Amino acid sequence: MRQDKRDVTVKIDTPDAVARQEMGFGDASPYGELSGEYFTLTAGTDISALLRGLEDDLCQCPHWGYVLDGTLTASYADGSEEVTRTGELFYWPPGHTVRANDDSEIVMFSPQDEHAAVIDHMLRKMDESA
Repeated sequence: MRQDKRDVTVKIDTPDAVARQEMGFGDASPYGELSGEYFTLTAGTDISALLRGLEDDLCQCPHWGYVLDGTLTASYADGSEEVTRTGELFYWPPGHTVRANDDSEIVMFSPQDEHAAVIDHMLRKMDESA
C-alpha cells in the first residue's frame, strides 16, 4: 500500500499547521515496540540476496514509512510489485523484498524485535560473502 501526501485526508488546516491522516494504514497490534529507522540506498541496491534463508527468502517484518527521495520497488511472494516514489507513504506487509531504482532515502517504522532479527540475518549474509 502506498499513498501520496496530496491524497491523505487533511484533518486540520490552519495557517500554522496542516495535519493529514490516513486511516487503516496497516495493523501493528500483534507486535510490540516499534523502531524508527532511516535508510539510504544507492540506485540498484537489491536486498533479495541478503534475505535468502528467511521464510520464503523474504522479509517477514511489516514496515510503515515515507520516501524522502528516490524510487523503490517492493516485490511480494505472489509475484506482484509496487513502486513507491518521493513524497509517498508506504506499508510493506510481511513477505517482501525491496530494490532501489534511484538513490533513495526513506524513513520507516517497524516492529523492533522482528526487524532487528532481519537486519542481523542480513549482516550475517554480508559477512559470509566478504
